[in-house]
Amino acid sequence: MSIWTRELVASMVDHTLLKPEATAVDVAALVEEANALGVYAVCVSPSMVPAAVRTGSLGVVIATVAGFPSGKHLPEIKAREATLAVAAGADEVDMVIDVGAAVAGDLDAVRHDIEAVRAAVPNTVLKVIVESAALLDLAGEQTLVDVCRIAADADAEFVKTSTGFHPAGGATVRAVELMVATVGPAVEVKASGGIRTAAAAVAMLEAGATRLGLSATGAVLDGLEF
Repeated sequence: MSIWTRELVASMVDHTLLKPEATAVDVAALVEEANALGVYAVCVSPSMVPAAVRTGSLGVVIATVAGFPSGKHLPEIKAREATLAVAAGADEVDMVIDVGAAVAGDLDAVRHDIEAVRAAVPNTVLKVIVESAALLDLAGEQTLVDVCRIAADADAEFVKTSTGFHPAGGATVRAVELMVATVGPAVEVKASGGIRTAAAAVAMLEAGATRLGLSATGAVLDGLEF
């Protein structure tokens, strides 16, 4: 019998809506669905945090994003975006690194980027989105390792695989295993991007992920045995 019950997996999910066309009505529906599904959190765009708060999360954590999805914002902009979102009611921030800087080997720029957001929201759970598929494709495993270590050194609580918007792809078992081996268990790993089935979700959890970013949450949970 699998340990990955519907209730357990739900408790590890960020139920996500980051489509640019999302409305306040959509976010309200997301929060209501999150409550019904028993997930850990909802993840919405910064401008949608007030809508999530107004709906009433009933214990569901509100996560948001910064520098999303490209990561090409200036560090100061990401920091300010995170600050405003937390002031509006966000409990967690998922920030996107400058992937190009990492690919070019400018790890000091990556470090400054993460440290700027960390300093802006020191008491908020910070997840660092590394776009693992792009880093593996364009720069190799060592770059992914280096970026994860920088995030850990900057006191991020999580490293996160993907935005789900990059053409290189989303989460993979290979990336999660490498990220866990690099920074776990002190820093947790969130697998996100392209996880649409129960089998894919369980594979990420078996690889060591402790949080899942899902938009097809209901379908994933319905695929579990019990």
